[in-house]
Amino acid sequence: MRLFKHLFAPSAKRLFPADSLQRIAAAIADSELRHSGEICFAVEPALHPRAVWSGGQARDRALEAFAQLRVWDTQANNGVLLYLLLADHRIEIVADRGFDGRVSAEQWREVCHLIETGLKAGEPEAAVLRGVEALSALLTQHFPRGDGDHDANELPDLPYIL
Repeated sequence: MRLFKHLFAPSAKRLFPADSLQRIAAAIADSELRHSGEICFAVEPALHPRAVWSGGQARDRALEAFAQLRVWDTQANNGVLLYLLLADHRIEIVADRGFDGRVSAEQWREVCHLIETGLKAGEPEAAVLRGVEALSALLTQHFPRGDGDHDANELPDLPYIL
């Protein structure tokens, strides 16, 4: 059953057309003016059938994407990946080690739940925008931008369709 979900997964480009990706990128860029962290959004329609057959999970793929997209490569170790795997209806957040001891698992789950609610309502763009705002609030709390701090924008703001 799971293999069929991945073979016939919804199109990420249909759920997130180019103009939607641009609005999400703008929200990420705006949010990064308030904190020194970096937010990266990636959406993937499905896993490769071999990965599904071998038991690959969304969390495993999110960790791979975190490394592949170099979200870990920020000066303050405060990059965060928001990853959606459409076929499994999974939302994963992978945060760099700078978040250790700062943000609880429950706080990350709250962000995921917020996004999940919007996705179930059929509002993918609005769901991700609310998620970006929730992540931004956590980043602003733990990594506030000081007066006169320059934003180096270490990661691209444009979302990835993997």
